[in-house]
Amino acid sequence: MKNIGIVGIGDWGKNLLRNFYNLSSGKLTLACDSDEKRLTAARATYNGLQTTNDFSDLIADDSIGSIVIGTPPSSHAELAIAAMEAGKDVFVEKPLALSVEDGERMVETAEKHNRILMVGHIMVYHTATLYLKNMIDSGELGDVYYMYASRVNLGKVRSIENAWWSFAPHDISIILYLLEKTPVRVTATGASYLQDGIEDVVFTTLHFADGKMAHIHVSWLDPQKDRKMTVVGSKKMVVFDDTEASEKIRIFDKGADKKQDYDTYADYLTLRTGDIVIPKIPGGEPLADECRHFLECVESRERPRSDGREGLRTLKVLRAAQESMEKGGAPIEIK
Repeated sequence: MKNIGIVGIGDWGKNLLRNFYNLSSGKLTLACDSDEKRLTAARATYNGLQTTNDFSDLIADDSIGSIVIGTPPSSHAELAIAAMEAGKDVFVEKPLALSVEDGERMVETAEKHNRILMVGHIMVYHTATLYLKNMIDSGELGDVYYMYASRVNLGKVRSIENAWWSFAPHDISIILYLLEKTPVRVTATGASYLQDGIEDVVFTTLHFADGKMAHIHVSWLDPQKDRKMTVVGSKKMVVFDDTEASEKIRIFDKGADKKQDYDTYADYLTLRTGDIVIPKIPGGEPLADECRHFLECVESRERPRSDGREGLRTLKVLRAAQESMEKGGAPIEIK
């Protein structure tokens, strides 16, 4: 495998740097950032790491075969397209881009140049998400009716992006991964309490062609930290609580069964309440698993689980919800 370069080693980029450097046995050889203090700290931490403040140095280095992008989303499209046109594979942090048009250009460039393009949808590499996916695919939950997610806390308030763009890519990517469908319609409402024009809280509903629904609540202005998703099926129901240290999945043998009275031939519903099962979920760091997956795809040339097209699907939902908010909660169709 060729060497790796990274651009953007700030708050989240430094975590990408750590994982890719360790997983690649030091093949991450060049880091780029505009902050000289970050570069100095990186050189002191990672043996043999070279640094630069010029992205073109990564593009021009023939020893580098892939580039990790951890910069703000506004620069994702420009940097990723330049890297792929130079023959580099690309890992780009979520979201893929800020506009659907930029996202489409990134996907087209990857396919034109036969490059790996992977988006940092970390939650689809979480072992609990994979467990839940297996339950759905095996039919253990029956027919999935609806799901809802809450990702709230009293935390870091951003001024560049709203709570929707900051938090929702996680839950959108999980929902699309679990259902393997794209919603046909999105409605969203939000409110800006701390800064004008930057929504602190957003409520969004995704509508699917087959009648399924998904609801997402995100906020950085909430009294408690909550990272929870509930999936309601015809046979069983599941709660995935990522704030739990170990018991992240709870399976509820609950539901409503339709039966027939053979004396009157009338249908009636009976409520069923069974056991609650807490399965043992394998441990691991989702970010490390995500980074490892990218390295494996670079080697095998296989399509990443969160490739450019999956990133584009998530981006379309993000944009549709933003448009719905700006139009007072009007339904927005997704093509």
